[in-house]
Amino acid sequence: MNEAVKIPAQDQDAMPADEHKMEPAPDYMPRHPGVGKLEGKVALITGGDSGIGRAVSVLFAREGAKVAIAYLEEYKDAEETKRLVEAEGSEALLLPGDIGKKAHAEEIVAKTVERFGKLDILINNAAQQWLDEDLTELDEETLRRTFDSNVMGYFFCTQAALPHLSEGASIVNTSSVNAFAGMGSLISYSTTRGASLAFSRSLAENLIEKGIRVNTVAPGPIWTPFIPGTMPAEQVEDFGSGVPMGRPGQPWEVATSYLFLCSSDGNYFNGQTLHPNGGMIVGA
Repeated sequence: MNEAVKIPAQDQDAMPADEHKMEPAPDYMPRHPGVGKLEGKVALITGGDSGIGRAVSVLFAREGAKVAIAYLEEYKDAEETKRLVEAEGSEALLLPGDIGKKAHAEEIVAKTVERFGKLDILINNAAQQWLDEDLTELDEETLRRTFDSNVMGYFFCTQAALPHLSEGASIVNTSSVNAFAGMGSLISYSTTRGASLAFSRSLAENLIEKGIRVNTVAPGPIWTPFIPGTMPAEQVEDFGSGVPMGRPGQPWEVATSYLFLCSSDGNYFNGQTLHPNGGMIVGA
């Protein structure tokens, strides 16, 4: 079991926040040599610039996939992720913009197919979260922004991707432990993650006859830009200590779930959820 990494108090006045400003840096690098599990595949990963998305991008590249990385405006983080993908001997395409707008979702899919000739894997991962302990103080703009990013973006990207996905393709949607356990200080975010879970399960049933598998990853407390971008500095210092493993997870420890579900290792998984959450027991 990995030892806990000491995380000092810190925060950022941005959402999404910047990975390159975090201390210590999240651990995103794969632990094992690639064996070609995604050789010849093309993956579109939203929120691929940092956090879990970066870890998935690098791991997929190591396993042979070409990677299109969609992100909002974290240009420095995205450039570093592109460098990391290329260091694995693969190719990366950077796609900045707001997936909560349908036209942009359609554009990033079109650019991915134009660049790489096809699309095999869609990872709906981009999201935003805000503290909202008092529901009466949650303003409409922030609420709509959260749902546009975390729910509408998943619908729009999937709608755009489906005409290009054929039998054997895979879609993985990011949810959260909060979709199962709830979180009183993250009401809107937890609600959107419940929506992505229901979206996965419903879409899995809808697409199975086409041979397209749809699954979910529901991480627990992971050391990503979400944390300093959301929490007060004093809460960041204790982040993740309350789970049975006593520490936050690192992005690389979550990325392996996406690889499993998108490779032939996960061929018999559809409509299912994997839970990299440090030992929290939640409903399946």
